[in-house]
Amino acid sequence: LDYSQAWSFDHGGDNWLTGLSTHGKSLIIDGRKLKSMNQGYARLVAKYKTGKSDFYWDANLDRVQLKRNNQMRDTVNKTARFIVNRCLNDRIGNIVIGWNERQKDSINIGRKGNQKFVVIPTKRLIERLKQLCPEYGIKLTVTEESYTSKASYLDEDPLPRHGEKPSGWQPSGKRVRRGLYRTKQGYLVNADCNGAGNIARKVAKQLGLDLTKVGRGALTLPHRYDVFNSLKKSYRMRSVREASAKADSSTGKPLLRNILIESSVF
Repeated sequence: LDYSQAWSFDHGGDNWLTGLSTHGKSLIIDGRKLKSMNQGYARLVAKYKTGKSDFYWDANLDRVQLKRNNQMRDTVNKTARFIVNRCLNDRIGNIVIGWNERQKDSINIGRKGNQKFVVIPTKRLIERLKQLCPEYGIKLTVTEESYTSKASYLDEDPLPRHGEKPSGWQPSGKRVRRGLYRTKQGYLVNADCNGAGNIARKVAKQLGLDLTKVGRGALTLPHRYDVFNSLKKSYRMRSVREASAKADSSTGKPLLRNILIESSVF
């Protein structure tokens, strides 16, 4: 694996994860079905609790909750495998994810907004990646993502940490509508890809990343993936085969590499 290369990911709602690689490729992992599952769960809970007290719970609600939890676990596992496999296919040694700890605490973007965003299991995905990445020699870095959606990647805007924004700081570009970002030069790029690129910039010096191949083309046309429908089983099984190939002949168990999983200090 090449540790001067990385896949960086920005998380959201309809576009659950938007990834940008230092090879100049980009992708989106669709989050709309995930949102639909959570909305269906909320509707059924509301139906069974109609006219009941806030503390009411029964076997039907147990069944609905179990199904929803299984769906979330399945989604997290498939997505984590997909990300790891993509790194193995591209020979990339780093995964970078933007995440602000406790960012969903006390969030208030309306009842429907909370239902769509807060329950998306991004934190569980990060924890799953922390388990998988060391098995395949991949380094996972979780960094804070302050100002990554506002700053322009192509214009190399400064990226201050949360609470450390210099007086008078202004991004050179701006988001003109949902999903679209206009740079200082007037180029239109995918807003989430712009954010993913800035997340990579946050840790580029720390990890020694080579960002020279990440240009306007990579920020413009990301390929969309649906982890439920469009991924072949053989692709999801790639990392399983990789582990089997590295198995210790004496024990039959996969060899684990002691790769540091760290949070960014930048």
